[in-house]
Amino acid sequence: MGTNAENAAEIFQKFVGKQDEPGEWFTIDQDRINQFADCTIDHQFIHVDPEQAAKLSPYKVPIAHGFLTLSMLTHLATSVKASFGAEPYAGIMMGVNYGFEKVRFPNPVKVNSKIRMVRELAGVELKNPNTIHLIQKCTIEIDGESKPACVAEWITRLMYA
Repeated sequence: MGTNAENAAEIFQKFVGKQDEPGEWFTIDQDRINQFADCTIDHQFIHVDPEQAAKLSPYKVPIAHGFLTLSMLTHLATSVKASFGAEPYAGIMMGVNYGFEKVRFPNPVKVNSKIRMVRELAGVELKNPNTIHLIQKCTIEIDGESKPACVAEWITRLMYA
């Protein structure tokens, strides 16, 4: 019998390439965009000034910052039910954000749009007997749009006891 991480990696491997059911819709409103602008000190008119956006932006309304969209992955993930269930998390001590392999923003999120996450397990790497890298392809869809807002390969480091 292997370590908790080795056992989990074996389970995860069976689900590589499988997509989970989409998560719940979440609305990105102007208040959230403004708060993000304040936090990041990025007050470009395309995000925070509806009048200027209507005049000068090709979108005619404010749009969310790309990094706001990316930062929503953590929240959006909470409503996605993992196809592999809870079993591979047995013995886990913690999971931390390790980073991204690739991030793209093919379509802006217009103010008051609804977004949700679709997730696919893209890879599993056993880093040592107690640590796994879980690579997930995360796509943030926009309600009513054919192109997604964001596509990111997100790496989570899972550490087991």
